[in-house]
Amino acid sequence: MSLKRIHHVAYRCNDTAETVAFYRDLLGMDFQLAIAENRVPSTGEPDPYMHVFLDAGMGNVLAFFELPNSPPMGRDPNTPEWVQHIAFEVESPKELAAIRKRLEAAGVEVLGPVDHGIFDSIYFFDPNGHRLELAVNKGSAEDLERLHEVAPAMLEEWSRTKRAPKHAAWLHERARAGNEET
Repeated sequence: MSLKRIHHVAYRCNDTAETVAFYRDLLGMDFQLAIAENRVPSTGEPDPYMHVFLDAGMGNVLAFFELPNSPPMGRDPNTPEWVQHIAFEVESPKELAAIRKRLEAAGVEVLGPVDHGIFDSIYFFDPNGHRLELAVNKGSAEDLERLHEVAPAMLEEWSRTKRAPKHAAWLHERARAGNEET
């Protein structure tokens, strides 16, 4: 089997019009299409829904379902809110700063930029409570290769100990040192 790519990733939303406006107007995504049915195609259940698709760039599609007959949306209370998120890549630090400014002007609370060593990120929530991350890469090919090389050993150590392995500690130590200089 050979997977070609992710066709789309779908999440639930409270209001499709508000969600499309947020992603279109603040993040520049093109609203591609909408599908609506009164029955679920895969099960035949009577459950009206609106399913919208947005272009997240380079063939990546972000989709949302509005389900008016379902109980209100919630999130897993056992998972910290910082864990589950959607991360999008932007082209440059200048673009990251411009989007942050646009989000804040629209009343969106933004955290960051956060230095992750090989990329910088900002974090915020969409109108549905989904956490989003915008990241700009800054790591070198050597940094990425070094991380790739230690990944199997890190996974093995983590599986045994459930403690953070130190194989890539240099990454955050370098980021912390860079933050102290500024």
